[in-house]
Amino acid sequence: MAKKTPGRVRVTLVRSPNGTIGKHRETVRGLGLRRMHHTVELEDTPAVRGMINKVNYLVRVEDV
Repeated sequence: MAKKTPGRVRVTLVRSPNGTIGKHRETVRGLGLRRMHHTVELEDTPAVRGMINKVNYLVRVEDV
């Protein structure tokens, strides 16, 4: 049985992390988001989903 490759998600920073909890700012940086309206495509893994859920009020997520 072949392994299923994980899908991809597009994550965009829509709110500024300034004034948020320090760990949330670090999570945003860990996702690769550097500035407002910056978009990155990431593999849809449980680790990435956990990071997205932690900062869900700062980002917009789309399936690719």
